[in-house]
Amino acid sequence: MTFELAAFWAFAAATVLSAGMVITLKNPVHAVLSLILTFFSTACLWLLLQAEFLGIVLVLVYVGAVMILFLFVVMMLDINITPLREGFARYFPIAVGVALLMLFEMLTLLGIRGGSAQALPGPDPAAAAGSNLQWIGEALFTRFMLPFEVAAVILTVAIVVAVMLTLRRRTGTKHQDPSRQVMVRREDRVRLVKMKADAPRGEGQ
Repeated sequence: MTFELAAFWAFAAATVLSAGMVITLKNPVHAVLSLILTFFSTACLWLLLQAEFLGIVLVLVYVGAVMILFLFVVMMLDINITPLREGFARYFPIAVGVALLMLFEMLTLLGIRGGSAQALPGPDPAAAAGSNLQWIGEALFTRFMLPFEVAAVILTVAIVVAVMLTLRRRTGTKHQDPSRQVMVRREDRVRLVKMKADAPRGEGQ
């Protein structure tokens, strides 16, 4: 078994184990960290199979944006679990372990890229003439132009609907008006009232 094939099986095993931990761990923060490791290991598999664009997009979109958002949402939820309220330091060892495993995977990929052996299948012949990104761009805007435009329209409609649902007025809810907050004056917020001082008890008797 070559080093490249062993790395492939190692990345696949890490992906399966971390995915299983996502659904078995009771602590939601640990589950989110395991999901981050799952996505990163999957990205390493894509890079190992010479699909650089898919691997980089998976890291940037899911690991760098979506999963960080999930982590902050889980931390801010009012979950009735006492250990979750003990601070961020509790999760530091798990986070360090996940980061070290991701670093090991990156170093393994760099070692494979530095070698000359190619135990895994090579890139598609259609993509051999140019880079992976160039081939995907040409495929999207030539063969798959219509599905690409349809997906873009659907995403645009989803964004518009989300904005409309957010800005709709509902009875019984409080809303802030930033323009009125900026234009506020001190005279409108503070009112000075002059009152006579009360005499101490016993003097008037």
